[in-house]
Amino acid sequence: MNATHEVFNQVPPLTNFDAADYPPLLEALQREGAHEVIEELREVGRLAGSEEAQRLGDLAEAHPPILRTHDRYGYRIDEVEYDPSYHQLMRTAVEMGLHGAPWADPSPHAHLFRAAKMAVWGRVDAGHSCPISMTYAVVPALRHNPELAEQYEPLLTARSYDPALRPPLEKTGLIAGMSMTEKQGGSDVRAGTTRAVAQPDGSYLLTGHKWFTSAPMSDIFLVLAQAPGGLSCFFLPRILPDGTRNRMHLQRLKDKLGNRSNASSEVEYDNAVAWLVGEEGRGVPTIIEMVNMTRLDCTIGTATGMLAGTAQAAHHAIHRKAFGAHLVDQPLMRNVLADLAIESEASTTVAMWLAALTDLAAAGDSHATTLRRISLAVSKYFVCKRGPIHAAEALECLGGNGYVEDSRMPRLYREAPLLSVWEGSGNVAALDTLRAVAKQPDSLQVFFDELDAATGVDSRFDSAVNDLKTSFRDFGTLEHRARRVVGDMALALQGSLLIRYGNPAVADAFCVSRLSGDWGSVFGTLPTGVDTGVIIDRVTPKVGS
Repeated sequence: MNATHEVFNQVPPLTNFDAADYPPLLEALQREGAHEVIEELREVGRLAGSEEAQRLGDLAEAHPPILRTHDRYGYRIDEVEYDPSYHQLMRTAVEMGLHGAPWADPSPHAHLFRAAKMAVWGRVDAGHSCPISMTYAVVPALRHNPELAEQYEPLLTARSYDPALRPPLEKTGLIAGMSMTEKQGGSDVRAGTTRAVAQPDGSYLLTGHKWFTSAPMSDIFLVLAQAPGGLSCFFLPRILPDGTRNRMHLQRLKDKLGNRSNASSEVEYDNAVAWLVGEEGRGVPTIIEMVNMTRLDCTIGTATGMLAGTAQAAHHAIHRKAFGAHLVDQPLMRNVLADLAIESEASTTVAMWLAALTDLAAAGDSHATTLRRISLAVSKYFVCKRGPIHAAEALECLGGNGYVEDSRMPRLYREAPLLSVWEGSGNVAALDTLRAVAKQPDSLQVFFDELDAATGVDSRFDSAVNDLKTSFRDFGTLEHRARRVVGDMALALQGSLLIRYGNPAVADAFCVSRLSGDWGSVFGTLPTGVDTGVIIDRVTPKVGS
């Protein structure tokens, strides 16, 4: 057959690059004195940027999990069958220590290093990050039952992925999940109707229906249920100690927006055996430990998506020509790319800062604990809210090429809304900030002290901080204004970190656009005078380097 056309002006695949070669990640490690882990992060980056790893992510996304409720004989089995690529992604993540490993690591930077690796490896596939994140988050909550923690924490932190169906204590490593929301309640978990009945041996029998249980093939779950003393938290294994299957019945897998590689399910508990974690009636305070850790990962995950999208857009612009010039050399495209890069860098910077605070809080630093509590609520709200519009703009940089699955951009776009919904959607996260201030009035002053540490350098930032402080004077309308106020808090926090620790060009562009209002309502509306070259270069992948 004669050739009818020649393929040209197409962009080479973004493969075989170091996904860790992103200044905000490396600078965060250097700033905290974690120099010894940088080479290991680079190894993770080279793996994440490899063609092999990206193919695993593609395969897991192309072959969604399948629910098997019964075997061929009619016996109930309640199993979810995953593609082998998914298990390989999980195995790699566990061996990297992205799950519960930091809780057993004596390094003073264990949580920061884990966060940096999550930001790098998460670019391969978002789906398997969900059970990895829940396993990370379950450990501090489980410690409310010291006996259970003593038995299971070593397996939750072990760097061994063991997907076999066996009693948890017979395995070499465990994956954890949580089961909270119900049909009638959603984020209002106190409205749950799942019942817990105490047994003579100290266990409880749980009966009820959970509307969202992600990664239902996890080994253990933290479940909220109504005990005689009120809403309580329970430890529920999928396989009981005697080897029988717990009465945890999977009703269906959700046909959801977002990644396709991971399963989300509805679960029916029919006298399922569980053990109390914490005290009866203290379910929310107990499981909030887990929720806060997964909120950290929501922030990291959104920043990871922003980085992936911006890097793909910059890579495309470097190689693609239109109207006689490469896209990256055209002023308006440079404005868009720089604007996306600023958002990505600000989000990554605050995510790594929160991870460093987690290290300090885990070591017993009360100031870090207070600052982290309010800053996490603020950042989870705002960063995750910015994810979807960022993904849409990054996709558009590729034009029609970005609209097809081969580009991987639709995957970013589908996933972006999840992280704002997970662990409390926008209103919940914004109001949680106000609750934190009400319960700990000193937390607001601690937050303002952090902002004040950056004042005196940029008048635009100073003015924004003053306006923010003023916004708290009218407490009567604060709930109505919660989204605006919390968004302003997030911007001020990001600005303070960029001024103190970031690249001067990025900090200047952030302050002039986000804080002084010289910015439009969409990306690509930066004012003139911004150093777009430096900003774009920081986010552009160095393929072949």
